[in-house]
Amino acid sequence: MTGNSTIAVHADREVHPSRAVARPIYQTAAFGAEDGERFAQVAVERRGHDFYTRYGNPNHAQVAAVVAELEHTETAMVTASGMAALTTAVLALVSAGDHVIGQKSTYGGTASVLMNLLPRLGVETTLVDQTDVHAFEKALTSRTRLILVESPSNPLLQVTDLPAVAELARAHGVLTLADNTFATPVNQQPVAFGIDLVWHSATKYLNGHSDVSAGVLAGPAELLDRIWDVGVLTGAVLGPIDAWLLLRGLRTLPLRMERHNANGQALAEALNEHPAVTRLHYPGLETHPQHLLAKSQLSGFGGVLAVELADGFEAADAFLGRLRYARRSASLGGVESLAVHPASMWRGMLSDEQIADSGVPLGLVRLAAGTEDTADLVADVLNAVEALDR
Repeated sequence: MTGNSTIAVHADREVHPSRAVARPIYQTAAFGAEDGERFAQVAVERRGHDFYTRYGNPNHAQVAAVVAELEHTETAMVTASGMAALTTAVLALVSAGDHVIGQKSTYGGTASVLMNLLPRLGVETTLVDQTDVHAFEKALTSRTRLILVESPSNPLLQVTDLPAVAELARAHGVLTLADNTFATPVNQQPVAFGIDLVWHSATKYLNGHSDVSAGVLAGPAELLDRIWDVGVLTGAVLGPIDAWLLLRGLRTLPLRMERHNANGQALAEALNEHPAVTRLHYPGLETHPQHLLAKSQLSGFGGVLAVELADGFEAADAFLGRLRYARRSASLGGVESLAVHPASMWRGMLSDEQIADSGVPLGLVRLAAGTEDTADLVADVLNAVEALDR
């Protein structure tokens, strides 16, 4: 089997080939056709790359080729953001009167789609405890059309039993869509466990340099054709330069994930027993209640961990202020370490009641380890947490 680093460098070689070693940027809104027959063909081609950039672009197609091979899916498509990937997929796959199942522990934007957007469109939603497989089964109705999963979840790092959920969904004719942003295809391929579709906020690890906003969907061509049809109408198109930057970031994804995995594990182990920490969420720790399940699904545990501090909201804010390397920022997955207080960030997307229902404590800090030297990051977080005691 071809390795991930080789895939990342070469999977798009035959997509709009040229003699240039580095891919050219196709900064154009439209493409010309050689004749009327060719024009008629490309005008109706789904996920094409040489008609009109809202329909597709060579840089889009190159990214899609790499992601599809990394995720072991038939094909892929790009969007302007991770949320564009999610909303476009959901709008394509469900209609008024349908029912969707999601998780209580999930990214705030996903939760807002489930709790605020879909009900306005006549779609019923149910959020379940992802650690309980039976909760998914109990939530199923005759109108359920889609199950949204995220594993590991943001920000509690809870793990979903992907094979069990996929088997349950398939038995009832329900589609499954997995957010693989935290794991990346380097650490986990959800389709290997039976999941139908995968999406990413490619802004994060796939790009890896905090300079692009992008989304990616990967799965069977038949489903992505349906999603593409909606995407063309909603117009959440990724610009060619951003697609080119995303492709450049993908080239080093396997290399970067090795360091992210190592730094995440080291930070979790360093903080796990500290007296100022009441709980540490990281599936790579043997003390994580789902560690064995995580080991069965993940080849690495990623760079994100969540730290619950004993003195709540104020302690979380003070801890962030004392970090030297990790900047206070809402994102993750870049070469630089970032840290955020979810309870503060999500107040713009969710009500206080919805935040409470998500199970995210007010004193929780999400740390996203970058690719800095491990020893430097460990020393920095220990200095910041020990200052709380003083």
